[in-house]
Amino acid sequence: MNSKSVKFLTEPLSGSNPVIVQILGICSSLAVTVQLKPAIVMGLSVMVVTAFANLVMSLLRKGVPQRIRIIVQLVVIATLVILVDQILQAFVYDVSKQLSVYVGLIITNCIVMGRVEAFALGNRPWDSFLDGVGNGAGYALILVIIAFFRELLGSGALLGYRVIPESWYIANGGCYANCGIMLFPPMALIIVGCIIWFHRSKNPSLQEK
Repeated sequence: MNSKSVKFLTEPLSGSNPVIVQILGICSSLAVTVQLKPAIVMGLSVMVVTAFANLVMSLLRKGVPQRIRIIVQLVVIATLVILVDQILQAFVYDVSKQLSVYVGLIITNCIVMGRVEAFALGNRPWDSFLDGVGNGAGYALILVIIAFFRELLGSGALLGYRVIPESWYIANGGCYANCGIMLFPPMALIIVGCIIWFHRSKNPSLQEK
């Protein structure tokens, strides 16, 4: 894999991250990051849809008339989302129920539509696929970070397993109590804001973007 391909995969993780740099896909951080497991599944779902939507639209780009390109994009993305939703229902039904309608709303995710429109329609299939994987991974990374702090501090667990010992809790003679406010949607936006602040403080060149 050459340096250009590596850049397609790694740049969206930090330098052009779709959530904390481009400020896309923020809304889903409210609903699917209370626990780590749904956040991971949602991140992987978006990555798969973005990667293959990019690939398919890049393959079709020369045969799709400009006036109907948005319709074709929506059909391709909707088909991929339906496939992903059916797979989730078949193999991780409990998580699928937790994610509820948010899997279907991937169809309208700005990251998916944005990468198809801005990249896939003007680049080769392989490059478009890598771009989709990279941007999906960048989105998933932020969701996982948010969910990590919300589940750990809000319920003292990760992936459903107890991390903070029961003996630390006030009820058992300790001095710790879960921060229940972490489970409320506004905390997701506050954590995103903290991540953006930290990221930009470490990357001054991004402060003008």
